Amino acid sequence: MEELVQIEWGPDGELEVLTFDLQSETFAIEAMLVREILDLLPETAVPGANALVGSVVNFRGKIIPIADLRLAFGFPSTEATMDSRIVVIEMATDNGPIQVGIRTDKVHEVATLSRDSSETPPAVGLCWRRDYIRGMVRRPGGVVVIPNLVAIFSPLIGGKVAQKFFAVEA
Repeated sequence: MEELVQIEWGPDGELEVLTFDLQSETFAIEAMLVREILDLLPETAVPGANALVGSVVNFRGKIIPIADLRLAFGFPSTEATMDSRIVVIEMATDNGPIQVGIRTDKVHEVATLSRDSSETPPAVGLCWRRDYIRGMVRRPGGVVVIPNLVAIFSPLIGGKVAQKFFAVEA
């Protein structure tokens, strides 16, 4: 049976997130993970790399792998639009902190989600891998999906992504 990673709600039952779109679905990642929001940059394909993280960008002299979460959720890869952005996040791993750029269709806002409006992913009726979703939160106009970056990225890196993400001190 798959193990779901629990959302680390704040003491007030809230979570500050950055919301963004992939294939007209709204996703959210913890704001404390976000380092930069970039306009699209020229990408260099990495031969033999997993398609999910198949390219890199050079940002301020640092090479950052670019993840296409569309592929993790079974969406087709599409051409970038003028709204597309790269959200650079930093995660803790067994091998130290890593930065990854997540290609998005559109970045919306930093928002506060409430535990009272959240649910675990349904056991049936979902076309995505259930272990790739930490939770779903009801908001006016729809549902926000909180992806499980541990499940998505752990198989792709040399060490395991920490179960509890944290902002790495600079």
